Amino acid sequence: MKRVVFFLLIILISSCSFFDSKQKRTQELIDEELRHMDWNSVDSYPFFYTCDEAVTKEQQRICFEETLISHFQETLNDFEFTLTDKESETVEVIFVIDTLGKIRVADIYKNELVLNQMPEFDGVITQSLKNLPKLAPALKRGIPVNTKYRIPVQLNTN
Repeated sequence: MKRVVFFLLIILISSCSFFDSKQKRTQELIDEELRHMDWNSVDSYPFFYTCDEAVTKEQQRICFEETLISHFQETLNDFEFTLTDKESETVEVIFVIDTLGKIRVADIYKNELVLNQMPEFDGVITQSLKNLPKLAPALKRGIPVNTKYRIPVQLNTN
């Protein structure tokens, strides 16, 4: 009986260390893979459902950018912004597309001139993004990921 208990005890102790080392090795492999992953690129850009999902990555990017820029142009053409001191001004809009394909403004960089003369600009941009067509998130290794984009918006006064 003592031998059976001793034998079971040895199996129990060795099996715990077996699982421990297997788990440790798995974590090491994951850590190694994460260190070598390019976190600055995606496998598939976010895409509007009006774009073709089966095209190349570059064509997806082009369709995404063209759809977004065209939407911004349509929205901004509906509003009359007035800059009195300059012919043109560039504003940078930074936005995030989350893993569900929802888009939100992260920040808008503009100078004091734009802030003073066009206080409604932020609201127009935010509303414009809310009115975008349905969007699918970017993918990295088949998993939806958050992506951040920066778009320069040129405001012309003439």
